[in-house]
Amino acid sequence: MAADMENFIDNSDASDVSDVDSDEELANAFQEGKLKPGVNVVLEGRKKYINDVVGMEEALGEFKQNLDWVETLDLTNPPAAVTLDTNLEDTEANPDDIVHNDFKRELLFYRQAQASVLEAIPRLKSLGILTKRPEDYFAQMAKTDDHMKKVREKLLSKEQALERSEKAKKLRNLRKYGKKVQTEVIQKRHKEKREMLDAVKKFRKGQKDKLDFLEGDKALMNKNTDPTPGKKREFKNQKYGFGGQKKRGKYNTATSAADMTEFNVRKHQTRPGLPKKRKQPSKNRPGKNKRQKMKSKKK
Repeated sequence: MAADMENFIDNSDASDVSDVDSDEELANAFQEGKLKPGVNVVLEGRKKYINDVVGMEEALGEFKQNLDWVETLDLTNPPAAVTLDTNLEDTEANPDDIVHNDFKRELLFYRQAQASVLEAIPRLKSLGILTKRPEDYFAQMAKTDDHMKKVREKLLSKEQALERSEKAKKLRNLRKYGKKVQTEVIQKRHKEKREMLDAVKKFRKGQKDKLDFLEGDKALMNKNTDPTPGKKREFKNQKYGFGGQKKRGKYNTATSAADMTEFNVRKHQTRPGLPKKRKQPSKNRPGKNKRQKMKSKKK
């Protein structure tokens, strides 16, 4: 067993030495250029950039245009001084703070534009150039009339859709409110009904001497009744009477039976067999023969 362990240690040492030798051999072969391309990856070092100032100036001169300042309005100036808050005056001292702070960054843009305006306006006035638009100035629109018509129609459709949604929202709120009021009224009625039934039960059992809701109804009825009738009621009373017995109203009395002033025997005669009075023919109606002739002419 001991002999086997010694052999294993000797073999491991030999393999380590062989690995070291192989690495050294590879490094030497790489320096001599004996390794084939594609087998090993060559790590490139950091690229070196050449600051060719002359070439850059020549390239700049090729596309640079020598125009007047009025044509370009280029300005290079520092930002204007801060007068709003003294805590913001150190923005140039901490540029990292400007990068990560949105408010300070926007303030820096505003100060830069302000300084440019303060420098450009006097220069334009010294050159005799107007800086304000005249009242009768007419600027040609960049968009066509058809395009602006489509834009207006789109805005109008959006506005109408918004109005419809607002109306629908109001209707939904009104429905909710109406439903809420309706449920409250129903609950109130159920509550009054339960209280009335409880009061009736207690009155039947002898726990109560009187019913309050009946007295309230009587007081309300007495309050609403008006003893003096209106004009409409007076007219109906005068026309139809004050009520009373309606049946047997046409029966004769002793006075009406004895009254013979407007009595017609033939009119009031009810005995059978009496000849009836013939109707007199109309004077405007033609005779029978004439009517037949008129019918034949129409056919």
